[in-house]
Amino acid sequence: MKRTLAFRMRLIPGFEEEYERRHSEIWPELVALLKDTGIIDYQIFLDRETSNLFAFQVIDGESNSQDLGDHIIVQKWWSYMADIMETNPDNSPVTIPLEKVFNL
Repeated sequence: MKRTLAFRMRLIPGFEEEYERRHSEIWPELVALLKDTGIIDYQIFLDRETSNLFAFQVIDGESNSQDLGDHIIVQKWWSYMADIMETNPDNSPVTIPLEKVFNL
């Protein structure tokens, strides 16, 4: 069964281009892990006025990216990104779940 997940994150202002650069060079082993988890579509949108990121995933499985915090590659990615994003003490990005209120 396919389902969707959406959440918000926040960049430190001024790091928008760096965020895009790092994601344009996303590690192949991270991509493989996400796909193996059942994430068939993962998009991130940036609101340049607020530095807020909106993430949207289509998932074909039981897990999603929010369930992968124990994987070493995810922890390394969090550390890699921690200097440009709002993060928790474990370097995971602060994520705010978003509620679906409309579907067409």
